[in-house]
Amino acid sequence: MKLHLKLLFSFILCFQIKKKKKNDNAALLKIILTKYYSNEKVIVKDRLQTLFLFCQKSNNNEEVFEAITKSEVLKKNATEIKNQIQDKSDENWDKEFESIFATENKYLKSKVNNCSSLEKKKKKASNNNLNYYRLLIVGKPMYFAKKYCLIKVAIYRTIEHNSSRFLLFENINDKWEIKETLNEWET
Repeated sequence: MKLHLKLLFSFILCFQIKKKKKNDNAALLKIILTKYYSNEKVIVKDRLQTLFLFCQKSNNNEEVFEAITKSEVLKKNATEIKNQIQDKSDENWDKEFESIFATENKYLKSKVNNCSSLEKKKKKASNNNLNYYRLLIVGKPMYFAKKYCLIKVAIYRTIEHNSSRFLLFENINDKWEIKETLNEWET
């Protein structure tokens, strides 16, 4: 009987941790969307959308190593962060996207519209023969030290003016805030 209770307790604990991570992911995505869509116009009939959210969470890669060298917080937690680079699972932002706009944030939703794939973005750009469409790519969150998260954010265009940066978030009193921007570059 005690074994059954321990298993049940372990299952409930794992479920709660996974649910908290999902809620944290949604909160972080909302901050990123708010930041990068602040200057975008609301999408209405016959108005072109120029910034699209990429549905897939991009995998983390060796670029993280360079970002680690730029911050004392990251240096102290380098091992924990580097271990998360190995995760190559296929994940997307769909659930977080839905939860952000389920009950509120309608104004932001009117700017973001929907998430998109690279193929859809390229098709739209080629159909309209325009080169100013951008794709906002948000990487997989890397949580560490119980109160920090590192996320790579990139903006991709078809030919030039691409950019990328790492955002270091800190959880202060159960609220995520951008603490630092690292490794920012633009072409």
